[in-house]
Amino acid sequence: MVIMILNLTATAQSHKQEIKQMKTLVAYFSASGVTEAVARQLAEAAHADLHEIKPEKPYTEADLDWTDKQSRSTIEMKDRSSRPTITDKIKNMAEYEVIYVGFPIWWYTAPTIINTFMEAYDFAGKTVIPFATSGGSNIKQACADLKNAYPNVDWKEGRLLNRVSTTELKKWVEER
Repeated sequence: MVIMILNLTATAQSHKQEIKQMKTLVAYFSASGVTEAVARQLAEAAHADLHEIKPEKPYTEADLDWTDKQSRSTIEMKDRSSRPTITDKIKNMAEYEVIYVGFPIWWYTAPTIINTFMEAYDFAGKTVIPFATSGGSNIKQACADLKNAYPNVDWKEGRLLNRVSTTELKKWVEER
């Protein structure tokens, strides 16, 4: 009986170590800094590496003017095949098992630069968890669009992280 208990304890400890050793990444696109601030908090809460999804051509205020039908963001979002070029590719993506992907909600969904990111890597065997910030939209449509576009990815439920506390982030990470 004692040997069985010791075996169970050793197995449980080993399982805990495996969970702790899972390499995690928080990758995010932030046009105005709001999503970046949340991504930094999340990376700390998850003990994760942090990677900014950077457009080759940075967005200006004029590019982000959603009321201007000729602004860059409006044009990109009207053309679902748009794939803004990104810089700073992750060289060690194969090492990550859990990847949080963050973005602001644009036109009720993820900006097309997130598609560029998703298409740049092989997500087989990885868990991908979307998170977003928004001035008024929820994340449901963005999650549905991502799942439809990339059905072979192991998506977990996404979450809108507006004005979230460190305690709330830690709790969310632990639930994963």
